Amino acid sequence: MSDIEKQKAQAHAFRSMHHGPKILLLPNIWDVASARVLEEAGFGAMATTSAGIAFTLGYPDGQKISREEMLARVARIVGSVKVPVTADVEAGYGDRAEDAAETARGVIESGAVGMNLEDGTGRPGHLVELSSQLDKIRAVRETALKSGVPLVLNARTDVYLEQIGAPETRYGETVRRLLAYRDAGADCVFAPGLSDAETISRLVQDVRCPLNILAGPGSPSVPELQKLGVARVSLGSAPMRATLGLVHRMAEELKSTGTYAALEDAPSHADVNRMVG
Repeated sequence: MSDIEKQKAQAHAFRSMHHGPKILLLPNIWDVASARVLEEAGFGAMATTSAGIAFTLGYPDGQKISREEMLARVARIVGSVKVPVTADVEAGYGDRAEDAAETARGVIESGAVGMNLEDGTGRPGHLVELSSQLDKIRAVRETALKSGVPLVLNARTDVYLEQIGAPETRYGETVRRLLAYRDAGADCVFAPGLSDAETISRLVQDVRCPLNILAGPGSPSVPELQKLGVARVSLGSAPMRATLGLVHRMAEELKSTGTYAALEDAPSHADVNRMVG
């Protein structure tokens, strides 16, 4: 099987995972080592975290990293695992539909089979105009169609994450945007910042397509989310940030007591060498 045929097959397999009997779990990865750990743990697909990748390369989150640097890291990750990978590419690295199309081409060239596209602008309290975001989604869909790789597009709105508008208007605006994204060609829709079970259940019913929820402390458990009808759960940059918490605890222990308990669960040097080799 050629590389392009393999990529097409992975894209079809990844899309089907959004409609399977079990919820799709994507604890996001940021480098080859984290990807290999999750693959060995048995996850059948994985997603990158744009923030996690940016942080490790010395950038703050919010499209401060270049498209080229982001996709170079994605390509290294894709080349290190056998399972489908979807790439978080923020808002597409530009304001125009052409920018989103170029990013989609880069995602496909990296070997990934899916992408996240968000509607945040990087300015607190502001989202991309709906018409412009729909143009971006259509451009991604057209680019994927031309390539022959049926890229799985996860379209995200940051209404709840950025607390856009008055609280009583946020649900309606979220539904309005997600339905428009779905109708423009998104395969899955994403509403980070939402953790209330009743609202999640209502959103599942209203969007009538696979829904991605960003989970973490305070969110319903995975079994609960599955009962609510959520198709896909991701963890965002939290796993990468959790490793920074471990480094901090290790450093504090080393300074305060001179002991090494924080290191006890580390995989062996030989195991990591084998995983990435």
